[in-house]
Amino acid sequence: MSDKRPVYLNLLKIRLPLTGMVSFAHRITGVILFLALPFAVYLLDLSIESEQSFDKVQSMLNQPIMQLLQILLLWSIAHHFFAGIRFLLIDAEIGVDKSQAKTGAWLVLLAEALTIFAIVYGVGL
Repeated sequence: MSDKRPVYLNLLKIRLPLTGMVSFAHRITGVILFLALPFAVYLLDLSIESEQSFDKVQSMLNQPIMQLLQILLLWSIAHHFFAGIRFLLIDAEIGVDKSQAKTGAWLVLLAEALTIFAIVYGVGL
């Protein structure tokens, strides 16, 4: 019996379809959001401690690197939300066909881009 499995699997050369990339990004954003929770709880705790600590949190969040992290977290929330809705629809057998799944993946990307655009330029991060 011959074994047809690949001996060496180079993950950098695998080209996922759009639906696969959206699914993979959904998992990654879930991990990012989970890992950000302790830091978010720390900042919340610090911000309600006193007026000085609230000012400290504000100055910390206004630093350029923190603003980039905020945008990353906003993207994570938006992507995880919209992709999660897409997966719930797929569980209800809506958008299961290949063309519908691809359209749904494009809609997820469009919705998250519009959401991030509205938040960043609406709030003025």
